[in-house]
Amino acid sequence: MARERRPRDHDGPDHHGIRRQAAGAGRRMSLHPALAAGKTAVITGAADGIGLAAAKIFRELGLNVVMADVTGRKLKQEAEAIGAIAVPTDVADRAAVEALKAVAIEKFGAVDVLMNNAGVGGGGDAFAGDDAWSRILDVNLWGVINGVQVFGEEMALSGRPGLIINTGSKQGITQPPGDTAYNVSKAAVKALTEGLAHTLRQTEDCQVTAHLLIPGYTFTGMTRRGPGDKPDAAWTPEQVVHFMLARIEAGDFYILCPDNDVTRAVDERRMAWAMGDIIENRPALSRWHPDWKDAFASFASSGVDKP
Repeated sequence: MARERRPRDHDGPDHHGIRRQAAGAGRRMSLHPALAAGKTAVITGAADGIGLAAAKIFRELGLNVVMADVTGRKLKQEAEAIGAIAVPTDVADRAAVEALKAVAIEKFGAVDVLMNNAGVGGGGDAFAGDDAWSRILDVNLWGVINGVQVFGEEMALSGRPGLIINTGSKQGITQPPGDTAYNVSKAAVKALTEGLAHTLRQTEDCQVTAHLLIPGYTFTGMTRRGPGDKPDAAWTPEQVVHFMLARIEAGDFYILCPDNDVTRAVDERRMAWAMGDIIENRPALSRWHPDWKDAFASFASSGVDKP
C-alpha cells in the first residue's frame, strides 16, 4: 500500500485508458452480486485511505457497511458521516476480530464482502529489532489471517455470493531493499490470498471469490508526508477502489493498480526481472546489485512505450 520511491517500484500513467476506466467504473458496470444493495461489507483499516474510500463507495451502492480500525474517534466520525457502523478493532487480536464479526452478524445477519485492508509500515531491514518486526507482522499478516479465518469459512459454506479482498503491495512481489519487514508481510499476504483462492475453488457450492488488491502510489495516511496537496504522481483512494471494482467484475484475481507516474508495462518488467533472479540464478535482489545495474536497465526499457 505504501509508495515505493525511486529506485524502488511505483506505478504510473496508464496510456491504454485504465485511468479513464477507473474514474467512473463504479457507476457504469454491472457489479459482482455480493455488491448489491442490502448486502453487508466489513472493511478493516477503514478510518482513512483506501478503506475509507471503499466504505463510502460501498454505501453509495446501497451496501450495509461495518468499518473497523484502531483509530476510534476518527472511525466513529467517518462512519456517522456515511451511515455506517463503527467497530474499533485491533486486527492483530483474534478476539477483537471475532467481536467485529459478532457485531456485523447481530446488525445485519450475514457478511457478504470482507476487505482485509488494515496495514502499517516502517518495519525496517533484516536486522531491525523484534518490536518493529512484530508490529508489522501482527497487523499486516496476522490481521489478514485473522480476518480470513474468522469470516472466510462461514462465507464459503453459506452458498451465497461473496468477496474476500486482501490488500497487498508491489513490495511483496519485487522486494525493494530498505523495509524488509514490510516486504515480508506483504509477500505473505500474496501467498495467503493465492492459497485462499484455491481453497475457495475447491469448496463445493462455494460462490465466494478471493482477490489480491495491489495498489500503486496512493495518497493515504500511510504515504502522506506532512500537510499539502496530493502529489501529481499519486492516485486518490477513490480511483483505486473504482479500479478495483472494475477488475473484480472482469474476473481478475491480481488487481494490479496503476497510478500517474509509471506505466503498467514497467511494473510488469520489474516483476519479471524479480522472478528471473531465481530462474537465471542471479544474486538476490539483482536489480539493486551494481554488477547487474546495466542489464536490468536494458531489460526494463526493452519493449516499453515511453510516456
